[in-house]
Amino acid sequence: MADDNEEEAEPAVELGEGEPVEGAPLARVAARLYWPIQKSKILEKEEGAVIRTPDGPRELADVLAEVDETYFQSKREFTNGVRSAVGTGPVPTADE
Repeated sequence: MADDNEEEAEPAVELGEGEPVEGAPLARVAARLYWPIQKSKILEKEEGAVIRTPDGPRELADVLAEVDETYFQSKREFTNGVRSAVGTGPVPTADE
């Protein structure tokens, strides 16, 4: 039970000011899918999905066109394939 004298808790991560980042995090898209899954099923289920990448927002369909795999056994295999196509690093914000 919380102590009545406790101050309001601060957020665990301080959120920046400015415009929100376009696109969905890759982890959020991956969480909406089931495993194993074919690339074509991902494209059907996530039609029009835009993900965040180090180079800015990109359509998932365009990214998956660069991935050689046509079948993903696990979420890890999918995220590794996408990351190999888009790279890793910080996602740019409108302020950068």
